[in-house]
Amino acid sequence: MSDGLPWHRIQFAFSITFHYLFPQLTMGLALLIVMFKSLALRLRDESYNEVARFWGRIFALNFAMGVVTGIPMEFQFGTNWARFSRFSGEVIGQALALEGVFAFFLESTFLGLFLFGERRLGPRRHLAAAVALALGSWLSGYFIIVANAFMQHPVGYRLGEDGVLHLESFSAYIFNPWALWQFAHNMAASLVTASFAVAAVGAYWSLMGSHARHAAICLRAGVVAGLASSILVAFPTGDGQGKMVTKHQPVTLAAMEGLFDSGPDAELAIIGQPNVAARRLENPIVVPGVLSFLAYGTFGSTVHGLNDFPAREWPANVELLYYSYHIMVGLGTLFILVMGISAVLLRRDRLARTRPMLWVLMLAFPFPYIATTAGWWTAEMGRQPWIIHGLMRTADAHSQLVNPGDVVFTTLGFAGLYLLLGMLFVVQVLKEIDRGPAAAHLSGFQSRG
Repeated sequence: MSDGLPWHRIQFAFSITFHYLFPQLTMGLALLIVMFKSLALRLRDESYNEVARFWGRIFALNFAMGVVTGIPMEFQFGTNWARFSRFSGEVIGQALALEGVFAFFLESTFLGLFLFGERRLGPRRHLAAAVALALGSWLSGYFIIVANAFMQHPVGYRLGEDGVLHLESFSAYIFNPWALWQFAHNMAASLVTASFAVAAVGAYWSLMGSHARHAAICLRAGVVAGLASSILVAFPTGDGQGKMVTKHQPVTLAAMEGLFDSGPDAELAIIGQPNVAARRLENPIVVPGVLSFLAYGTFGSTVHGLNDFPAREWPANVELLYYSYHIMVGLGTLFILVMGISAVLLRRDRLARTRPMLWVLMLAFPFPYIATTAGWWTAEMGRQPWIIHGLMRTADAHSQLVNPGDVVFTTLGFAGLYLLLGMLFVVQVLKEIDRGPAAAHLSGFQSRG
């Protein structure tokens, strides 16, 4: 246990994976709440208001969990990753400060107004509060992604004589092209998560024969938004993000695809098992030429394999990176299929009566969480062995003063605490689902007029 790096990485990976379970729902849900409020105002249908209030309460529960689980990560920058913070703090800290000072306070302020101010605000200003809540949520996501994008593709900096990074161009930093594509891809994935959650609750109410009007609203909104966002995750956002990886991290692309040998007409691996020791992909099912087309736009383009790069430049765990990427892509394809079938049944007015499909929608909601987790693992493991690509290796970034035993102990403590918090969260969400949207007036959310 003399080398603390693996334990620092495990603790941060555990902390951020658990934390992201919550904001990924709120960011997508914020947009759907705006949609529900807009339809309520346009159609003068109180059912949409009741659905918006219900999902506002679910949003609040997720927001609270996100705040609680996000705080430890802020401290880990200074404890576990002190050398990284010293080297890049002036740059990375810009986006993190913007997230905290502007986006987080915007989101939290208007969440309070949305939850408790409807009677004073009235319908139109309550809709405006929902829009501001969504804006704060999405801005928060953008500033965090700007910080991450700098680690993937550093721009707008200079290396000072003091050996640390300084911000040279704020505009280049904040509008990093990697951040723009990553944000679009991430927000589309968040909307997928929220859409599947909304559709799952609507399916549950339909199967139980309760809250029929609200169930129909949730099913329609979840399926329509789910199909659109599932397609957007794949194209253009996923394609754009993939081309950024191809251009700036070609070794990552090779590892993600399990490609060892270079050449034109590169095959896209649908399935297979990478054998790193033998430098080959075993038992592959491939589509000829498709990887070349996806990476460079032509089937004859040459894609560089792992053998073109020194082994020390390879991601630390090629196998896990490969499987994470393929889980993400495989589940994303299934999401389009599930929502496509549901949309056909919805258009024919048969979805609410097709119980097998309702069961599929109800049970499918955990899989977007799995897909987004696999996607973030792909992004973070793909950047290795760099913590800031091309500038600082992960092996040089962790604190040497923190005892590995302390990291193990606190990780176990976090695991126990998060297990308890997670159980309380699930109980509260299930209570809200059992109460249903019609119970919103009991909490003082009844609108004026």
